Amino acid sequence: MSSPALVRHPEDSMPATAIAEAGPAPAVTPPVTPPSFGTLTLRWYRLNQGRLRATAIGVISLITFLLVWHLLTTYRVVFFVRFTNVPSPLAVYASFAKAIHDPRFLMHIVLSCRRIFIGFSLAAVVGVPLGLIMGRFKLVHEIIFPVAEVLRPIPAIAWVPMAIMLWPTNEQSIVFITFLGSFFPILVNTLHGMSLVDPVLVRAAQCLGARERSIFREVYFPASLPHIFTGLTIGMGVAWVSLIAAEMISGQYGIGYFTWEAYSLVQYADIALGMIAIGVLGLGSSLLIRGAGHLVMPWRSTR
Repeated sequence: MSSPALVRHPEDSMPATAIAEAGPAPAVTPPVTPPSFGTLTLRWYRLNQGRLRATAIGVISLITFLLVWHLLTTYRVVFFVRFTNVPSPLAVYASFAKAIHDPRFLMHIVLSCRRIFIGFSLAAVVGVPLGLIMGRFKLVHEIIFPVAEVLRPIPAIAWVPMAIMLWPTNEQSIVFITFLGSFFPILVNTLHGMSLVDPVLVRAAQCLGARERSIFREVYFPASLPHIFTGLTIGMGVAWVSLIAAEMISGQYGIGYFTWEAYSLVQYADIALGMIAIGVLGLGSSLLIRGAGHLVMPWRSTR
């Protein structure tokens, strides 16, 4: 029978260096449990709390507006402003349900959007580069700015007779008036953006050996982008105002002509429908420009 002192375990037969190299046994990490649906929902709510609040307030505001409109038209309120002939929201909705299946109404919307797209695009293509050049070169500014300041206060309605004489067709004259309406806000805001560029940045680029084209591309244009998109947003709103005025006076198609024709035919619900369509189209156009601005200037979205 062997003595307990003579019994050796396998670990005792291993060299000390092998035990040191093996190191301690790895710790067993517990399995990571995925967050619950409630936790994810709460996290999403905290991240989007401001947007949700703004959306909720906007929805409540619109519902309140529709309710007040319904009450004023239902009881035919006369208090400085007469609501005796104003259509109710339900009448406007019935007119919309009928017009949405009418090809003529859809054609009016498509033609107005096409005119806005052409006129506004031309104004942006001309106004932004011209504003950059005028802001950079003093001689160009001194030549063009006085003429632009004389033409800028002239309203779109005053341009209608001149546009009819200048252009051979009504379509071209309406596009021209839309172009003028959006051109001057774009030009002025681009000029304002150029005037606010920090001259230290320009001198730093020149000291680094940048040429004029590089200074335009790397300094002036990025610094002026916020004001350029402000001008584009304002120009889009003025473009719709100019377009509707031109379509009401000299147009044969378009949402402005649709609204004026409804007034001539004493179709009050169609008048309100045309006005709401103009507002929705203008809002959608402005949202597209703001979305493009967030894509072009991602650094402003984090503010």
